[in-house]
Amino acid sequence: MSKDSKADKATQEQELEHEQVSINLDILGYIFTLVPLIDLVSTFQVSKSWKQAVSTSLHHLNPIKPWLFLHSQSTRSPFSTTAYAFDPRSSLWINVQQPPSTSSTSPPLRSSHSTLLYTLSPSKFSFSFHPFHADWSVVDAPLIWRTDPTVAVIGHRIIVAGGTCDFEDDPLAVEIYNMNTSTWETCESMPAVFQHSAASMWLSTAVTTDKMYVADKTTAVAYRFDPEIKTWYGPYNLCPNANMQSCYVGFANDRLILIGLIGEDDETVDEVKLFELNCESMEITREIGEMPNFLVEKMRGEVLSLSSMVVNVMGDFVFVINGSYPEEVFLCELDGHGGGCSWSSVSNVVVNDDKCRLMERLVFTCANVSLGDLYKATMIQGRRFTVL
Repeated sequence: MSKDSKADKATQEQELEHEQVSINLDILGYIFTLVPLIDLVSTFQVSKSWKQAVSTSLHHLNPIKPWLFLHSQSTRSPFSTTAYAFDPRSSLWINVQQPPSTSSTSPPLRSSHSTLLYTLSPSKFSFSFHPFHADWSVVDAPLIWRTDPTVAVIGHRIIVAGGTCDFEDDPLAVEIYNMNTSTWETCESMPAVFQHSAASMWLSTAVTTDKMYVADKTTAVAYRFDPEIKTWYGPYNLCPNANMQSCYVGFANDRLILIGLIGEDDETVDEVKLFELNCESMEITREIGEMPNFLVEKMRGEVLSLSSMVVNVMGDFVFVINGSYPEEVFLCELDGHGGGCSWSSVSNVVVNDDKCRLMERLVFTCANVSLGDLYKATMIQGRRFTVL
């Protein structure tokens, strides 16, 4: 056999081997679409080819999706907290092992319906925006005592607005905690239109990297706040329908979304619609879609109280929970290319657990969870994740 023939044969063998490797990686990639994200952490460490297959699977075949977290806090000492998460990519509920609590007087957990989780007492303000809330910061409490404020994180600032006690001179007071300087700053109070609704249970909040948007859930009146110059802009009327009973705002990636609950009478919901808003004018630019009727009926459940509704928005997902009947979680996945949306629901196996029903306080947060976050939690911090 000539040297040229040997070279051609070697080249063909290399091409065949490369083709087989590509096929094997494709097969692995599709297999990994069926593997829960928490199990891909160890898979990622097997070899370079498996690492490549995992990356291909997560970026092109079955991408990572935002997790919905449910924090269940006991109302009795030692006020222990149990954390659960729902991963839409794998359609699984997961028990997230939490570090043991050492406090016997822990204040109630609260959230801003984002990644932020916090507690507030007359002397301390504790907060965490780590996906699994392993890292907490504890600082002095705001200058003005508050019971149910609106709280949001924008860059290195944490905004605490309204929610003051009745005996305070200014129920609309706003303070900003600067994480760079570890100091509290006072600024312009909330607009007077929020005089009778300046508590988080009546307000919906959305944030970008430099602005906060606050909307009254009942009246759909909204304002925009710039923490850099400490100024409010508005008012803006977000109501697209005279029968809208309650509204919520949130950012789906860089899109400002309005979620409207529509019904003929108070405490009645017949439709749930999604709209896209212009971030500057706050005008509705288009209707994205609506929840199917059979899911609206399921969402109403046995009891419906608009004040207990929970809406979390993150990434291309909107999570809706009837706080009075949380046995079902409703998910809306938005088309990332600006199209429509698709709705589904999943049974909340956490609240179906008899032990969890004894927990009187349920708090929901959202987080973008990466393989890096899971690696740190499992391999470095030694935390365990158990599929329910």
